[in-house]
Amino acid sequence: MLKRVNVTHEQYYPRTGWVEHDVEEIYRNVLKSIAELIEEETADNMYSLAITNQRETVVVWNKHTGKPVYNAVVWQCMRGADICNDLKNRGYSEFVQVRSGLLLDPYFSASGVKWILDNVEGARRAADNGDLLMGTIDTWLIWKLTDGKRHVTDYTNASRTLLLNIHTMLWDNDLLELFTIPKTMSCCLVMLFLERLRWVDCSRTLLSLPVYWAIRMGH
Repeated sequence: MLKRVNVTHEQYYPRTGWVEHDVEEIYRNVLKSIAELIEEETADNMYSLAITNQRETVVVWNKHTGKPVYNAVVWQCMRGADICNDLKNRGYSEFVQVRSGLLLDPYFSASGVKWILDNVEGARRAADNGDLLMGTIDTWLIWKLTDGKRHVTDYTNASRTLLLNIHTMLWDNDLLELFTIPKTMSCCLVMLFLERLRWVDCSRTLLSLPVYWAIRMGH
């Protein structure tokens, strides 16, 4: 390791058991960290970018404005408990587990997305109109770093959303319908992603960076 930069971000607790992150702040911190790491740019420019994220944390944003409609719902957040309990009471536990390989639990991303669509003013209408996108933090950062050109994730991150069919390795239409999430919000699934990024600091254009995929973290 040649150099390391740490930038902290805020944790938000709007009520007991709820946890949120400001994804705009996370993106700014990523740009700040990269700028500090490469401030002494080398002639051969041998840089690449890897992204690691806390997989289940999920964000919903407007694809036209690039703005999140709400803070990210973090993996610890329990606001989706009522949604999951309702589906359990309606007998969907086994169905969800067979399709996704996961327990029906607010720990995973799907109930957080549904909560946002059901509770943020205008979100459901915008989603139905095809104006919103969703993704885990890797998806959000790559979308931002590519100026909205790539809306992607890898299978390991997708597998933690409750929306991936682990048998077909595709987004599951029945699971999306169960959580009332329009398929137009979902991203492309890829095995390995290599993309030239160009991002701009307010003072000068920096450099194009290849992304060597988003690596899962822990959970």
